Amino acid sequence: MDTQTAAGLCIRDLRVVFEGFVALSGVDLDVRAGDIRFLIGPNGAGKTTLVDAVTGLVRAGGSVRFDDTELLGRPVHRIARLGVGRTFQTSTVFEQLSVLQNLDIAAGAGRRALSLLRRRRDVPPPVAQALETIGLAGLRDRPAGVLSHGQKQWLEIGMLLVQDVRLLLLDEPVAGMSQDERDRTGELLGVVARDRTVLVIEHDMDFLRRYAHTVTVMHEGKVLSEGTVAQVQADPRVQEVYLGHGGAERGEPLARTEA
Repeated sequence: MDTQTAAGLCIRDLRVVFEGFVALSGVDLDVRAGDIRFLIGPNGAGKTTLVDAVTGLVRAGGSVRFDDTELLGRPVHRIARLGVGRTFQTSTVFEQLSVLQNLDIAAGAGRRALSLLRRRRDVPPPVAQALETIGLAGLRDRPAGVLSHGQKQWLEIGMLLVQDVRLLLLDEPVAGMSQDERDRTGELLGVVARDRTVLVIEHDMDFLRRYAHTVTVMHEGKVLSEGTVAQVQADPRVQEVYLGHGGAERGEPLARTEA
């Protein structure tokens, strides 16, 4: 991991209120540089709201510092320019354009809009590197719309990489994926985290157990528990919350250990 380019996230007393409803209540969270942090919890726990606050989509109180720079109060585009990027549960790729054109647009390569619709011989090094990293170099000229669900998710991650994003916030990246796609996504996260910080909202407990470095469990707008996967699994408070909601959100107790 290149800790010279990776940077950490420090959240203190993060509060979000929607018309009297307290969505986040005094959240403290530290994500070290180069971590793959999984953020889990029952529906309504505040996971997506936290990411929305970090990226400037909702108004929040408290403090969110990335690379020692305060993010709260900044507009969305300025937060993005500081190296913070996210994906959403629904794919946001340009389906009529090729994989390469999607990455070109994300990279802001300075080409005119019409030129993006034509193939070109030279590919900028950051785009070529992203194609290799996400495993889509052989599909660079394919329309994004014909990609599998997993491949579209990898393309979205690639679009963040070419923007030199150093903090990736991924919202349920493996939802709807095949087992092979989940495995490849987990491997991709490991590569990305070598010089970036990754925060993942996820409900797939098997995926979490295999690929999370550390875990934060949220419940009712607060941090309930955090630590390694083993530490969180052993926390009676976590077991009570999940067992009280019929097990983990894919039907398995979080405390189940791998054979």
